[in-house]
Amino acid sequence: MLQIDDQGMLVSAHVRSKRFSQIERQPMLEVRGIVVHQTGAGSAISSFNSYGNANANGAHFLIDKDGLIYQTASVYRRTNHVGALQARCLVEYTCKPAEFKKSDAFPQQSAVDRMHAIEVLKSVPARYPSNADSIGIEIVGKPSLPPGKVAPKDATPKQKEIYFNNNAVYEPVNTAQNMSLRWLVAELIQTLKVSEKEVFRHPVVSRKNPTEASTASW
Repeated sequence: MLQIDDQGMLVSAHVRSKRFSQIERQPMLEVRGIVVHQTGAGSAISSFNSYGNANANGAHFLIDKDGLIYQTASVYRRTNHVGALQARCLVEYTCKPAEFKKSDAFPQQSAVDRMHAIEVLKSVPARYPSNADSIGIEIVGKPSLPPGKVAPKDATPKQKEIYFNNNAVYEPVNTAQNMSLRWLVAELIQTLKVSEKEVFRHPVVSRKNPTEASTASW
């Protein structure tokens, strides 16, 4: 079991402290899950540069290409790493009719926002872990378009962005990264008393590119 200091930083020779207060938000009163991501950038330095911006978003840990683990935020603070939640009951075929009626309470919001608003009223395991109660782990890995996939020439910048997000494929998580991920997830589960059933890839809990972290294993 890992030690955690009074600032919420892990005390371990396997973890290098590189805390960015810019990505930290409100206190996290309990940890109910872990969400595994890939960065979208090809290097740790690129992510760190982003984390240094005011009100930046990021996760609690980052695993570099060589397997080195950085802790970038306190486990006692929330970070914005998940996004709008998908309905867990739809995936697990447990939704009740009353849950669909709740969407009427949010008439001005999009379908995605309505679903998220309904989900955050629930608790884990009725919903997926969220920013409020999950640890985020980023793995350095960059998406790119497969050969032959090119956005239409007349597409607007926004349309090109959407095309890229819908068609890009994340690079595979390498062996060193997966070894570090397995160690980190196992230690966090034990230390923070997280259920093994509450560890997910980012696209499972939110609307993200399905290839993100698809080759991660823990």
